[in-house]
Amino acid sequence: MGPLNGIRIVEIAGIGPGQFCGMLLADMGASVLRIDRLEPADLGVAMPPRYNLMNRSRPVVPLDLRRPEGVELVLDLCAGADALFEGFRPGVMERLGLGPEQCMARNPRLVYGRMTGWGQDGPLAERAGHDPNYIALAGVLGSIGERGGPPVYPLNLVGDFGGGGAYMALGLLAGILEASRSGQGQVVDAAMVDGAASLMTLFHGLAAAGLWKDERGSNVLDGGAPFLRPYETADGGHVVVGALEGRFFRELLDRLGIDDLDPAWQYDRRRWPEIERRLAEVFRSRTRAEWVEAFEGSDACCAPVLSLSEATRHPHNVARGTYVEVDGIVQPAPAPRFSRTPSAAPRPPASAGTGAASALAEWV
Repeated sequence: MGPLNGIRIVEIAGIGPGQFCGMLLADMGASVLRIDRLEPADLGVAMPPRYNLMNRSRPVVPLDLRRPEGVELVLDLCAGADALFEGFRPGVMERLGLGPEQCMARNPRLVYGRMTGWGQDGPLAERAGHDPNYIALAGVLGSIGERGGPPVYPLNLVGDFGGGGAYMALGLLAGILEASRSGQGQVVDAAMVDGAASLMTLFHGLAAAGLWKDERGSNVLDGGAPFLRPYETADGGHVVVGALEGRFFRELLDRLGIDDLDPAWQYDRRRWPEIERRLAEVFRSRTRAEWVEAFEGSDACCAPVLSLSEATRHPHNVARGTYVEVDGIVQPAPAPRFSRTPSAAPRPPASAGTGAASALAEWV
C-alpha cells in the first residue's frame, strides 16, 4: 500500500526530525527499518513507546553500533536499500564505520541522507542545537510575534519538522529518483537551518520588493494586517480571519455588520489600527460558537481557533478522516492522499525488538 511500496530505507534512529522523516516515508508505503540504540535516547521526558506516534508503521531493531557485528549488519542492510538516513553530528557515522563511503561501497546506488541542525560544514557544524536555535539564525523566530513584543516560538514545526524532516524526505526521494536513472547514489545534506531559511523564500522576495518591513507584527502575513489575524470572542475563545482578497474582506465586514469602515481602506496601512480596533470590538460581542454560526457558508475566511482535541472532532476533519484512531490513540492520518496507491492505515509504534527478526529476514 502507498506510492512508495517497494522502496527500502534504513533509518538510523534519532529524535524529532528524523522520526518525522521516517514516519512520512513509512506512511507513504516505504519499507523503513528503524535501527535504534540499545538504551533509549534521552528525550528529556519519559514517553512510553505506544505514545511515540512518529515511530509508527515501521519495526525497530535495537543494535549496538559500537560493536563490529552491529556495523556489519547495517552494511548488509545497505546492500539492499534504496536509502539510509542518520541524524548525528558530522563525523560520528564515519567514526562508527558507517559513513557514506563505507555504506556506498556496498551499494553504489545508495542515497545517504544526513540530517543535522547546522549542516555538514560551516562554523557551527560541530555545535549542539535545537529547533529554536536553527530558526533563530534563519530569521524565522525573529519574524513571528506581536509588534513591539518578543518573538513567539511556533512550536518545533519550522525547524524540526518543516525545515528538517520534510526536506529530508523530499531530498531522499529526489535522490532515489535520480539514482534510478543514473545508477549512482549521492549524499543529501539536510540542515534544519537551510530548510527553515528555504521556507522563508517568499518573505525575502517581499522584502526585496519593499513590501515587507523587518519588524514583527507589521506586515500582511505576520499578524500586522487586521484582516489576517486572530481575534478574541466574548467567551475568551478566538477566531481567526484570513480575508486577504478584497471581495473576502467586503464579505467579512458585511457578516460582522460593520458599515462604518470603507472596504477600500483594506491595504491603507494608516487605517490598520482603526480597522483592528473595530473588528476586535465586534468580535468580542459574541461567543466563538455564535461567530461560527454567523459565518456558516461564508467566503469571509473566518474560522474558529481550535485546540488539539477540538480539531479531532471538527465536522470537516471528521468527514475527511483527517484523524484516525490506532491502538486507542487518535492521531493525524497519513498525508498527502493518493488516488490510485492510497497509504495504508498507520500501524502502532513498535517497541524495540518487536517484529525485528521477521523484518530483518525480509531484508538480509
